[in-house]
Amino acid sequence: MDLILASAVGGDPTFDASLLGDYVQSGLAWAKAAAASLVSWASAWQAAAVLAAAVLGFAGSRIPVAGLNRRAKERAKATIVSRLLVSIAHVVWPAFTVALLWTATVGFEAGGLANGGLRVVASLLNAWIVIRLITSNMKPGFWPTAVALVAWTVAALYILRLLEPVLASLDGAAIEIGDFRLSALRLLTSFVIATAALWAGRIAGDVAQVRLRSTKSLTPSIAGLLGQVLKIGFMILAVVIALYSVGVNLTALTVFSGAIGIGIGFGLQSVFSNFISGIIILFENSVKVGDFIELQSGVTGLVKEINIRSTLITTNDNVDILVPNEEFIKAHVINWTLREAIRRLRIPFGVAYGSNKELVRKAGMEAAAEVAWTFDDQGARAPQVWLVGFGDSSLDFELVVWLSEEAVKKPAKVQADYNWALHSALEKYGIEIPFPQRDLHIKPSGVVEVKVTGAD
Repeated sequence: MDLILASAVGGDPTFDASLLGDYVQSGLAWAKAAAASLVSWASAWQAAAVLAAAVLGFAGSRIPVAGLNRRAKERAKATIVSRLLVSIAHVVWPAFTVALLWTATVGFEAGGLANGGLRVVASLLNAWIVIRLITSNMKPGFWPTAVALVAWTVAALYILRLLEPVLASLDGAAIEIGDFRLSALRLLTSFVIATAALWAGRIAGDVAQVRLRSTKSLTPSIAGLLGQVLKIGFMILAVVIALYSVGVNLTALTVFSGAIGIGIGFGLQSVFSNFISGIIILFENSVKVGDFIELQSGVTGLVKEINIRSTLITTNDNVDILVPNEEFIKAHVINWTLREAIRRLRIPFGVAYGSNKELVRKAGMEAAAEVAWTFDDQGARAPQVWLVGFGDSSLDFELVVWLSEEAVKKPAKVQADYNWALHSALEKYGIEIPFPQRDLHIKPSGVVEVKVTGAD
Protein backbone atom coordinates (compact mmCIF):
# COMPACT_ATOMS: atom_id res chain seq x y z
CA MET A 1 0.00 0.00 0.00
CA ASP A 2 1.31 3.37 -0.97
CA LEU A 3 -0.02 5.99 1.47
CA ILE A 4 0.97 9.62 1.06
CA LEU A 5 -0.48 12.31 3.28
CA ALA A 6 0.41 15.71 1.93
CA SER A 7 -0.34 18.14 4.70
CA ALA A 8 1.19 21.35 3.55
CA VAL A 9 -0.05 24.60 4.96
CA GLY A 10 -3.12 25.03 2.67
CA GLY A 11 -3.25 21.55 1.18
CA ASP A 12 -5.52 18.66 1.92
CA PRO A 13 -4.32 15.22 2.87
CA THR A 14 -4.55 12.92 -0.18
CA PHE A 15 -4.58 9.15 -0.40
CA ASP A 16 -3.20 7.41 -3.46
CA ALA A 17 -5.16 4.15 -3.82
CA SER A 18 -4.17 3.37 -7.39
CA LEU A 19 -1.59 0.80 -6.33
CA LEU A 20 -3.74 -0.79 -3.62
CA GLY A 21 -5.32 -3.27 -6.04
CA ASP A 22 -1.92 -4.20 -7.44
CA TYR A 23 -0.60 -4.96 -3.96
CA VAL A 24 -3.65 -7.09 -3.18
CA GLN A 25 -3.40 -8.99 -6.47
CA SER A 26 0.33 -9.61 -6.06
CA GLY A 27 -0.26 -10.82 -2.50
CA LEU A 28 -2.95 -13.23 -3.60
CA ALA A 29 -0.75 -14.51 -6.43
CA TRP A 30 2.15 -15.06 -4.02
CA ALA A 31 -0.15 -16.95 -1.62
CA LYS A 32 -1.46 -19.20 -4.43
CA ALA A 33 2.07 -19.92 -5.65
CA ALA A 34 3.23 -20.73 -2.11
CA ALA A 35 0.26 -23.05 -1.57
CA ALA A 36 0.90 -24.79 -4.88
CA SER A 37 4.58 -25.28 -4.05
CA LEU A 38 3.78 -26.73 -0.65
CA VAL A 39 1.37 -29.33 -2.04
CA SER A 40 3.90 -31.38 -3.98
CA TRP A 41 6.10 -34.45 -3.60
CA ALA A 42 9.23 -32.27 -3.43
CA SER A 43 7.82 -30.34 -0.48
CA ALA A 44 6.79 -33.57 1.23
CA TRP A 45 10.30 -35.02 0.92
CA GLN A 46 11.81 -31.80 2.29
CA ALA A 47 9.35 -31.72 5.20
CA ALA A 48 10.24 -35.32 6.02
CA ALA A 49 13.94 -34.43 5.93
CA VAL A 50 13.37 -31.49 8.29
CA LEU A 51 11.41 -33.69 10.72
CA ALA A 52 14.07 -36.41 10.61
CA ALA A 53 16.86 -33.87 11.18
CA ALA A 54 15.01 -32.44 14.19
CA VAL A 55 14.47 -35.89 15.75
CA LEU A 56 18.04 -37.07 15.14
CA GLY A 57 19.44 -33.72 16.32
CA PHE A 58 17.44 -33.97 19.56
CA ALA A 59 18.62 -37.54 20.19
CA GLY A 60 22.26 -36.71 19.44
CA SER A 61 22.31 -33.54 21.56
CA ARG A 62 21.20 -35.09 24.87
CA ILE A 63 24.67 -36.22 26.02
CA PRO A 64 26.49 -32.95 25.11
CA VAL A 65 23.73 -30.84 26.71
CA ALA A 66 23.91 -32.85 29.96
CA GLY A 67 27.69 -32.50 30.02
CA LEU A 68 27.61 -28.74 29.48
CA ASN A 69 24.97 -28.20 32.17
CA ARG A 70 26.94 -30.35 34.60
CA ARG A 71 30.12 -28.36 33.99
CA ALA A 72 28.21 -25.09 34.50
CA LYS A 73 26.75 -26.30 37.83
CA GLU A 74 30.15 -27.44 39.09
CA ARG A 75 31.30 -23.83 39.17
CA ALA A 76 30.60 -22.23 42.55
CA LYS A 77 29.84 -18.77 41.14
CA ALA A 78 28.11 -17.56 38.00
CA THR A 79 31.00 -16.46 35.78
CA ILE A 80 31.34 -15.67 32.12
CA VAL A 81 32.45 -19.26 31.46
CA SER A 82 29.43 -20.78 33.23
CA ARG A 83 27.01 -18.47 31.39
CA LEU A 84 28.72 -19.35 28.11
CA LEU A 85 28.35 -23.06 28.85
CA VAL A 86 24.64 -22.65 29.55
CA SER A 87 24.20 -20.58 26.38
CA ILE A 88 25.92 -23.22 24.26
CA ALA A 89 23.77 -25.93 25.89
CA HIS A 90 20.65 -24.09 24.72
CA VAL A 91 21.72 -24.19 21.05
CA VAL A 92 23.24 -27.67 20.82
CA TRP A 93 20.00 -29.21 19.54
CA PRO A 94 19.45 -26.54 16.84
CA ALA A 95 23.13 -26.78 15.88
CA PHE A 96 22.90 -30.56 15.38
CA THR A 97 19.70 -30.06 13.40
CA VAL A 98 21.30 -27.41 11.18
CA ALA A 99 24.27 -29.67 10.46
CA LEU A 100 21.93 -32.49 9.41
CA LEU A 101 19.83 -30.10 7.29
CA TRP A 102 22.84 -28.82 5.38
CA THR A 103 23.96 -32.43 4.87
CA ALA A 104 20.50 -33.28 3.56
CA THR A 105 20.63 -30.22 1.28
CA VAL A 106 23.86 -31.44 -0.28
CA GLY A 107 22.33 -34.90 -0.77
CA PHE A 108 19.17 -33.51 -2.34
CA GLU A 109 21.21 -31.34 -4.69
CA ALA A 110 23.39 -34.30 -5.69
CA GLY A 111 20.26 -36.31 -6.42
CA GLY A 112 18.74 -33.56 -8.51
CA LEU A 113 15.89 -32.96 -6.06
CA ALA A 114 14.44 -29.61 -5.01
CA ASN A 115 16.09 -28.29 -1.83
CA GLY A 116 14.94 -24.67 -1.53
CA GLY A 117 12.83 -25.42 1.55
CA LEU A 118 15.76 -27.12 3.29
CA ARG A 119 17.97 -24.10 2.60
CA VAL A 120 15.37 -21.71 4.03
CA VAL A 121 14.83 -23.74 7.20
CA ALA A 122 18.59 -24.19 7.72
CA SER A 123 19.23 -20.46 7.21
CA LEU A 124 16.45 -19.55 9.66
CA LEU A 125 17.93 -21.91 12.25
CA ASN A 126 21.39 -20.41 11.67
CA ALA A 127 20.01 -16.95 12.39
CA TRP A 128 18.14 -18.23 15.46
CA ILE A 129 21.32 -19.83 16.87
CA VAL A 130 23.33 -16.61 16.56
CA ILE A 131 20.55 -14.49 18.09
CA ARG A 132 20.06 -16.99 20.91
CA LEU A 133 23.75 -16.97 21.79
CA ILE A 134 23.72 -13.17 22.00
CA THR A 135 20.47 -12.68 23.94
CA SER A 136 21.03 -15.55 26.39
CA ASN A 137 23.94 -13.61 27.92
CA MET A 138 21.71 -10.61 28.60
CA LYS A 139 19.73 -10.15 31.81
CA PRO A 140 16.32 -11.87 31.66
CA GLY A 141 13.46 -9.50 30.97
CA PHE A 142 11.62 -7.66 28.23
CA TRP A 143 14.61 -6.39 26.24
CA PRO A 144 16.27 -9.74 25.39
CA THR A 145 12.93 -11.04 24.10
CA ALA A 146 12.30 -7.87 22.10
CA VAL A 147 15.81 -7.89 20.59
CA ALA A 148 15.51 -11.55 19.66
CA LEU A 149 12.08 -11.04 18.08
CA VAL A 150 13.12 -8.02 16.00
CA ALA A 151 16.45 -9.52 14.91
CA TRP A 152 14.93 -12.85 13.93
CA THR A 153 12.09 -11.15 12.05
CA VAL A 154 14.56 -9.09 10.02
CA ALA A 155 16.69 -12.18 9.36
CA ALA A 156 13.65 -14.20 8.29
CA LEU A 157 12.49 -11.47 5.88
CA TYR A 158 16.00 -11.27 4.42
CA ILE A 159 16.25 -15.04 3.98
CA LEU A 160 12.80 -15.19 2.36
CA ARG A 161 13.78 -12.25 0.12
CA LEU A 162 10.90 -10.17 1.46
CA LEU A 163 12.96 -7.52 3.27
CA GLU A 164 13.22 -5.06 0.36
CA PRO A 165 9.47 -5.13 -0.49
CA VAL A 166 8.56 -4.67 3.18
CA LEU A 167 11.00 -1.76 3.56
CA ALA A 168 9.64 -0.14 0.41
CA SER A 169 6.09 -0.45 1.72
CA LEU A 170 7.04 1.06 5.08
CA ASP A 171 8.85 3.92 3.38
CA GLY A 172 5.79 4.57 1.22
CA ALA A 173 3.55 5.08 4.25
CA ALA A 174 4.56 8.62 5.16
CA ILE A 175 3.30 11.93 6.49
CA GLU A 176 4.54 15.11 4.84
CA ILE A 177 4.31 18.50 6.55
CA GLY A 178 6.04 21.09 4.45
CA ASP A 179 9.62 19.96 3.93
CA PHE A 180 9.38 17.45 6.77
CA ARG A 181 8.62 13.84 5.79
CA LEU A 182 8.08 11.14 8.39
CA SER A 183 7.64 7.62 7.09
CA ALA A 184 6.84 4.44 9.00
CA LEU A 185 10.28 3.11 8.07
CA ARG A 186 12.03 6.17 9.52
CA LEU A 187 9.89 6.00 12.64
CA LEU A 188 10.75 2.33 13.24
CA THR A 189 14.42 2.90 12.41
CA SER A 190 14.58 5.86 14.80
CA PHE A 191 12.93 3.82 17.54
CA VAL A 192 15.48 1.01 17.11
CA ILE A 193 18.39 3.48 17.09
CA ALA A 194 17.04 5.31 20.14
CA THR A 195 16.54 2.06 22.05
CA ALA A 196 20.00 0.81 21.13
CA ALA A 197 21.57 4.17 22.09
CA LEU A 198 19.86 4.23 25.49
CA TRP A 199 20.82 0.62 26.17
CA ALA A 200 24.41 1.22 25.08
CA GLY A 201 24.56 4.39 27.22
CA ARG A 202 23.38 2.52 30.30
CA ILE A 203 25.80 -0.35 29.73
CA ALA A 204 28.70 2.07 29.13
CA GLY A 205 27.82 3.94 32.32
CA ASP A 206 27.72 0.71 34.36
CA VAL A 207 31.06 -0.41 32.91
CA ALA A 208 32.60 2.97 33.71
CA GLN A 209 31.32 2.75 37.30
CA VAL A 210 32.79 -0.73 37.77
CA ARG A 211 36.16 0.28 36.33
CA LEU A 212 36.36 3.44 38.43
CA ARG A 213 35.43 1.63 41.64
CA SER A 214 38.18 -0.92 41.03
CA THR A 215 40.77 1.84 40.61
CA LYS A 216 43.02 1.98 43.68
CA SER A 217 44.16 5.54 43.03
CA LEU A 218 40.65 6.89 43.77
CA THR A 219 38.71 6.68 47.00
CA PRO A 220 35.43 4.70 46.81
CA SER A 221 33.40 7.89 47.31
CA ILE A 222 35.10 9.86 44.50
CA ALA A 223 35.02 6.81 42.24
CA GLY A 224 31.29 6.49 42.88
CA LEU A 225 30.73 10.18 42.12
CA LEU A 226 32.71 10.05 38.86
CA GLY A 227 30.91 6.86 37.89
CA GLN A 228 27.52 8.45 38.46
CA VAL A 229 28.51 11.56 36.47
CA LEU A 230 29.79 9.44 33.58
CA LYS A 231 26.64 7.32 33.62
CA ILE A 232 24.43 10.41 33.47
CA GLY A 233 26.62 11.83 30.69
CA PHE A 234 26.32 8.65 28.63
CA MET A 235 22.54 8.65 29.10
CA ILE A 236 22.29 12.31 28.02
CA LEU A 237 24.39 11.54 24.94
CA ALA A 238 22.13 8.59 24.18
CA VAL A 239 19.03 10.82 24.43
CA VAL A 240 20.63 13.36 22.07
CA ILE A 241 21.41 10.61 19.56
CA ALA A 242 17.86 9.30 19.87
CA LEU A 243 16.34 12.74 19.24
CA TYR A 244 18.68 13.38 16.33
CA SER A 245 17.77 10.05 14.74
CA VAL A 246 14.07 10.99 14.83
CA GLY A 247 14.90 14.29 13.11
CA VAL A 248 14.24 16.66 16.01
CA ASN A 249 16.01 20.00 15.68
CA LEU A 250 18.16 20.13 18.80
CA THR A 251 18.55 23.91 18.66
CA ALA A 252 14.82 24.23 19.27
CA LEU A 253 15.24 22.58 22.66
CA THR A 254 16.82 25.73 24.07
CA VAL A 255 13.30 27.17 24.28
CA PHE A 256 12.53 24.67 27.01
CA SER A 257 15.48 25.64 29.23
CA GLY A 258 13.30 28.06 31.18
CA ALA A 259 10.67 25.37 31.68
CA ILE A 260 13.33 22.99 32.91
CA GLY A 261 14.50 25.60 35.44
CA ILE A 262 10.94 26.05 36.70
CA GLY A 263 10.56 22.28 36.93
CA ILE A 264 13.68 22.04 39.07
CA GLY A 265 12.42 24.86 41.26
CA PHE A 266 9.05 23.22 41.90
CA GLY A 267 8.45 19.66 40.81
CA LEU A 268 12.08 18.47 40.98
CA GLN A 269 13.09 20.39 44.09
CA SER A 270 13.52 17.28 46.23
CA VAL A 271 15.49 15.45 43.54
CA PHE A 272 17.78 18.43 42.98
CA SER A 273 18.27 18.83 46.73
CA ASN A 274 19.34 15.19 47.05
CA PHE A 275 21.67 15.64 44.07
CA ILE A 276 23.45 18.65 45.64
CA SER A 277 23.53 16.91 49.05
CA GLY A 278 25.21 13.87 47.49
CA ILE A 279 27.90 16.04 45.93
CA ILE A 280 28.48 17.84 49.26
CA ILE A 281 28.81 14.52 51.10
CA LEU A 282 31.30 13.17 48.59
CA PHE A 283 33.50 16.25 48.57
CA GLU A 284 33.20 16.96 52.29
CA ASN A 285 34.16 13.34 53.04
CA SER A 286 32.07 13.33 56.21
CA VAL A 287 30.49 10.01 55.19
CA LYS A 288 32.50 7.52 53.13
CA VAL A 289 31.89 4.11 51.65
CA GLY A 290 32.71 1.58 54.38
CA ASP A 291 31.77 3.85 57.33
CA PHE A 292 29.49 2.54 60.08
CA ILE A 293 26.87 5.20 60.81
CA GLU A 294 23.82 5.75 62.97
CA LEU A 295 21.02 8.03 61.77
CA GLN A 296 18.69 10.11 63.89
CA SER A 297 15.88 7.71 62.99
CA GLY A 298 17.77 4.88 64.72
CA VAL A 299 19.00 3.17 61.55
CA THR A 300 22.51 1.77 61.92
CA GLY A 301 24.56 0.08 59.23
CA LEU A 302 27.46 0.08 56.84
CA VAL A 303 27.62 2.56 53.95
CA LYS A 304 27.80 0.52 50.74
CA GLU A 305 27.21 3.12 48.02
CA ILE A 306 26.88 6.89 47.79
CA ASN A 307 24.86 7.71 44.70
CA ILE A 308 23.64 10.98 43.26
CA ARG A 309 20.16 10.73 44.77
CA SER A 310 20.48 8.38 47.74
CA THR A 311 22.93 6.42 49.89
CA LEU A 312 22.76 2.65 50.31
CA ILE A 313 23.13 1.44 53.90
CA THR A 314 23.28 -2.27 54.77
CA THR A 315 22.35 -3.15 58.35
CA ASN A 316 23.85 -6.01 60.33
CA ASP A 317 20.69 -7.99 59.52
CA ASN A 318 21.65 -7.70 55.81
CA VAL A 319 18.79 -5.29 55.10
CA ASP A 320 19.49 -2.71 52.40
CA ILE A 321 18.11 0.77 53.15
CA LEU A 322 18.12 3.66 50.68
CA VAL A 323 18.43 6.96 52.57
CA PRO A 324 17.94 10.29 50.71
CA ASN A 325 21.16 12.27 50.71
CA GLU A 326 19.57 15.35 52.24
CA GLU A 327 19.02 13.37 55.46
CA PHE A 328 22.80 13.49 56.01
CA ILE A 329 22.77 17.28 55.68
CA LYS A 330 19.64 18.19 57.66
CA ALA A 331 19.57 15.54 60.41
CA HIS A 332 21.92 14.37 63.17
CA VAL A 333 24.28 11.61 61.99
CA ILE A 334 26.73 9.59 64.10
CA ASN A 335 29.71 8.29 62.17
CA TRP A 336 31.34 5.65 64.33
CA THR A 337 34.34 5.27 62.00
CA LEU A 338 34.97 8.83 60.81
CA ARG A 339 38.49 9.24 62.22
CA GLU A 340 39.30 6.36 64.58
CA ALA A 341 37.24 3.19 64.74
CA ILE A 342 38.32 2.13 68.27
CA ARG A 343 35.51 2.92 70.74
CA ARG A 344 34.85 2.36 74.46
CA LEU A 345 31.95 0.23 75.68
CA ARG A 346 30.43 0.03 79.17
CA ILE A 347 28.66 -3.17 80.16
CA PRO A 348 26.61 -2.70 83.37
CA PHE A 349 26.06 -5.59 85.81
CA GLY A 350 25.21 -6.01 89.48
CA VAL A 351 26.21 -8.38 92.31
CA ALA A 352 24.70 -9.04 95.72
CA TYR A 353 25.68 -7.00 98.75
CA GLY A 354 28.43 -8.75 100.68
CA SER A 355 30.28 -9.93 97.55
CA ASN A 356 34.06 -9.58 97.47
CA LYS A 357 34.80 -6.53 95.30
CA GLU A 358 38.29 -7.77 94.36
CA LEU A 359 36.83 -11.10 93.28
CA VAL A 360 34.26 -9.23 91.18
CA ARG A 361 37.08 -7.24 89.57
CA LYS A 362 38.95 -10.47 88.81
CA ALA A 363 35.87 -12.05 87.23
CA GLY A 364 35.27 -8.93 85.11
CA MET A 365 38.86 -8.82 83.86
CA GLU A 366 38.77 -12.51 82.97
CA ALA A 367 35.50 -11.97 81.08
CA ALA A 368 37.05 -9.12 79.10
CA ALA A 369 40.05 -11.28 78.24
CA GLU A 370 37.81 -14.08 76.99
CA VAL A 371 36.05 -11.90 74.38
CA ALA A 372 37.87 -11.47 71.09
CA TRP A 373 36.55 -7.93 70.56
CA THR A 374 38.60 -6.49 73.47
CA PHE A 375 41.36 -4.04 72.56
CA ASP A 376 44.06 -3.99 75.24
CA ASP A 377 47.08 -1.74 74.83
CA GLN A 378 48.27 -2.47 78.40
CA GLY A 379 47.93 1.24 79.11
CA ALA A 380 45.16 3.83 79.22
CA ARG A 381 42.90 1.65 77.09
CA ALA A 382 43.18 -1.51 79.15
CA PRO A 383 39.93 -3.12 80.45
CA GLN A 384 38.68 -1.89 83.82
CA VAL A 385 35.94 -2.72 86.33
CA TRP A 386 34.22 0.25 87.96
CA LEU A 387 31.96 0.36 91.00
CA VAL A 388 29.45 2.97 89.85
CA GLY A 389 26.62 2.84 92.37
CA PHE A 390 24.73 1.24 95.24
CA GLY A 391 21.40 -0.09 94.10
CA ASP A 392 18.38 -1.15 96.10
CA SER A 393 19.44 -4.77 96.00
CA SER A 394 22.87 -4.84 94.34
CA LEU A 395 26.27 -3.32 94.03
CA ASP A 396 26.32 -1.75 90.54
CA PHE A 397 29.47 -2.32 88.47
CA GLU A 398 30.50 -1.55 84.89
CA LEU A 399 32.94 -3.51 82.78
CA VAL A 400 34.72 -0.83 80.73
CA VAL A 401 36.48 -2.09 77.61
CA TRP A 402 37.89 -0.63 74.42
CA LEU A 403 36.74 -2.36 71.25
CA SER A 404 38.64 -3.33 68.14
CA GLU A 405 37.77 -1.77 64.78
CA GLU A 406 35.63 -4.67 63.61
CA ALA A 407 33.63 -4.71 66.86
CA VAL A 408 32.35 -1.17 66.28
CA LYS A 409 30.33 -2.42 63.30
CA LYS A 410 28.61 -5.19 65.32
CA PRO A 411 27.15 -3.54 68.43
CA ALA A 412 24.44 -6.12 69.20
CA LYS A 413 26.77 -9.10 68.77
CA VAL A 414 29.48 -7.46 70.90
CA GLN A 415 27.05 -6.66 73.75
CA ALA A 416 25.78 -10.23 73.74
CA ASP A 417 29.30 -11.70 73.84
CA TYR A 418 30.32 -9.60 76.86
CA ASN A 419 27.10 -10.43 78.74
CA TRP A 420 27.73 -14.13 78.11
CA ALA A 421 31.34 -13.93 79.28
CA LEU A 422 30.40 -11.93 82.41
CA HIS A 423 27.71 -14.39 83.45
CA SER A 424 30.12 -17.33 82.98
CA ALA A 425 32.86 -15.60 85.02
CA LEU A 426 30.52 -14.67 87.90
CA GLU A 427 29.18 -18.23 88.06
CA LYS A 428 32.73 -19.56 88.06
CA TYR A 429 33.57 -17.68 91.28
CA GLY A 430 30.18 -18.24 92.87
CA ILE A 431 29.26 -14.54 92.86
CA GLU A 432 25.52 -14.06 93.26
CA ILE A 433 23.61 -11.97 90.77
CA PRO A 434 20.76 -10.45 92.82
CA PHE A 435 17.21 -9.80 91.84
CA PRO A 436 14.76 -7.36 93.48
CA GLN A 437 13.50 -8.61 96.87
CA ARG A 438 11.17 -7.22 99.48
CA ASP A 439 10.86 -8.20 103.19
CA LEU A 440 7.30 -8.05 104.50
CA HIS A 441 6.91 -7.30 108.27
CA ILE A 442 3.45 -7.70 109.82
CA LYS A 443 2.88 -5.82 113.05
CA PRO A 444 -0.07 -7.49 114.76
CA SER A 445 -2.44 -5.41 116.89
CA GLY A 446 -3.48 -8.40 118.94
CA VAL A 447 -3.03 -12.13 119.22
CA VAL A 448 -2.64 -13.91 115.92
CA GLU A 449 -4.06 -17.42 115.94
CA VAL A 450 -2.31 -19.87 113.64
CA LYS A 451 -3.95 -23.19 112.90
CA VAL A 452 -2.04 -25.95 111.13
CA THR A 453 -3.98 -28.87 109.74
CA GLY A 454 -2.53 -32.00 108.28
CA ALA A 455 -3.79 -35.03 106.47
CA ASP A 456 -4.89 -37.97 108.58
